[in-house]
Amino acid sequence: MTKKALITGITGQDGSYLAELLLSKGYEVHGMIRRSSSFNTARIDHLYQDRHNKDVRLFLHYGDMTDSSNLNRLLEKIQPDEIYNLAAQSHVKVSFDVPEYTAEVDALGTLRFLDAIKETGIPTRFYQASTSELYGKVQAVPQNETTPFYPRSPYAVAKLYGYWIIVNYREAYNLFACNGILFNHESPRRGETFVTRKITMAAARIKAGLQDVLYLGNLDAKRDWGYAPEYVEGMWRILQHPTPEDFVLATNETHSVREFAELAFKELGIEVEWKGKGVDEIGVCAKTGKTIIKIDPAYFRPTEVDLLVGDYSKAKKLLGWEPKTTFKELVKIMVQADWECVQKTIK
Repeated sequence: MTKKALITGITGQDGSYLAELLLSKGYEVHGMIRRSSSFNTARIDHLYQDRHNKDVRLFLHYGDMTDSSNLNRLLEKIQPDEIYNLAAQSHVKVSFDVPEYTAEVDALGTLRFLDAIKETGIPTRFYQASTSELYGKVQAVPQNETTPFYPRSPYAVAKLYGYWIIVNYREAYNLFACNGILFNHESPRRGETFVTRKITMAAARIKAGLQDVLYLGNLDAKRDWGYAPEYVEGMWRILQHPTPEDFVLATNETHSVREFAELAFKELGIEVEWKGKGVDEIGVCAKTGKTIIKIDPAYFRPTEVDLLVGDYSKAKKLLGWEPKTTFKELVKIMVQADWECVQKTIK
């Protein structure tokens, strides 16, 4: 019998890769999307088929994490075997500007979904996209499933509620609900407002002469960066595990924003040299002496997360999951994709 999966946030980076994975495994995939005046389905357009076609296995439904009656209707209609809750206001810096909305979607949205499962009684498995931002002001290095949380943004605080309400409903109502504490994971489908994609796109545009300067915030913030397609496979494995548990997915390596920028430009033949200190620090092209990177204090967070590095040993032991793509390979994949994208615009 064909398994059915419901993905919220299907139009995002992870949602699109997860939809591809599940379709390749023979699933019938349902995605929840918000109504918008303009189409925002570019990441899944290559998967979409007219619903009238024979053997179509991808269906999209309008919905919103703030509308509990809609979530109930979708559950009753689809009767999914698995639910992947990837929908969120997921931008950390933006969460400081819209903290109430972030809490409404990321925290209470998760509660609404769990309540819908409890009330409908549908026997489904629920995956919650949790985040390494929970660790915030880190209490131990590396971070694993037992490391204390210390969130440092409205986004992380909202996700902390999401994490604990998963644990609570699992224990109180015996729901098969799991948290995937995923560290940063990137790809060519990453949104351009996120620092990694912002860097790779700017590097390509600067190389092509379409942009002069890349503006960044904290160059020394360190993150554990992995490759998104591998992480969505980890999500799937979490829901195939016999018991509902929480797992860290990471690479157990940490690299700075500065390193990411250096590698991205190097991939395009541009050597970056650093001059100055603090907000006056600049990155210049070693060959031409031209300034190509500047610091903009507007990109600093009110409360910074300085260092994240995850220990994925539990996932390796129980799920057989581990990352395969190296940091350098990840940067190369993203830069090459953006260089091809820029080349098309020039032509």
